[in-house]
Amino acid sequence: MENTSIIYGRNSIIEALKSGRRNFNRIMISRSLRPDAKIDLIKEYAANSGIPFVFAEKEQFTKYNEYNHQGVIAFVSPIDYVELENFMANHKENASIVLLDGVEDPHNIGAIIRTCVCAGIDAIMLPSRRGTLVNEIVEKTSAGAINHISVIKVNSPVSALQKLKENNWWVIASDHHSDNNHYDIDFLNMNFVLVMGAEHAGISKSIINLADFRIKIPMLTEFNSLNVSVATGIIIYEYVRQKLTGRRRI
Repeated sequence: MENTSIIYGRNSIIEALKSGRRNFNRIMISRSLRPDAKIDLIKEYAANSGIPFVFAEKEQFTKYNEYNHQGVIAFVSPIDYVELENFMANHKENASIVLLDGVEDPHNIGAIIRTCVCAGIDAIMLPSRRGTLVNEIVEKTSAGAINHISVIKVNSPVSALQKLKENNWWVIASDHHSDNNHYDIDFLNMNFVLVMGAEHAGISKSIINLADFRIKIPMLTEFNSLNVSVATGIIIYEYVRQKLTGRRRI
């Protein structure tokens, strides 16, 4: 369907329904499914919101077999991206953004979004040309968290960062060549953008040159390559630790 996305998986559909951010066209449920609490919850949300749901034969799901749809698929409006200018005009003080510079694996992007929502990060920023935007796999891997965070799409990450820096934001780049560990940064009392680089290429040189801080995650071996989702989680939860304790490590 034109201008229609799909959400598959029970948790993802439930979170999209709960958020109230998406326009649902319809929900398709397999007749062969045994009743369970999550399917009942989907039906309840749909009924209360006036969203049609239909029971379909197993054969109607065949073209969606590439997805782990668990016998339920929702047809919805695409994700509503936020304009950077609007986000900047409405953000609270000491806000936070995670910019994914060239990250291509949708499973990594979905997992990072899920972590960011749990950690209270205010927005995810995705380049429109370098990397992967929100798709069905991102939505499923995020377990529906995509519906609980602002997603900013930008044509030029460099221009976006320059604009943010002009408006009292600080840029923190994850760079394994840095001398500073991730826990050396005081994340408190500032607006910051944490930049995480592509799975193989890392952060582009033009963005590294814009960074106010460059940080690394210390390693105990020479094998210094963490999955970008894992690395993002480690850094973000140092920010969470500081938020909870009110101080960085001494």
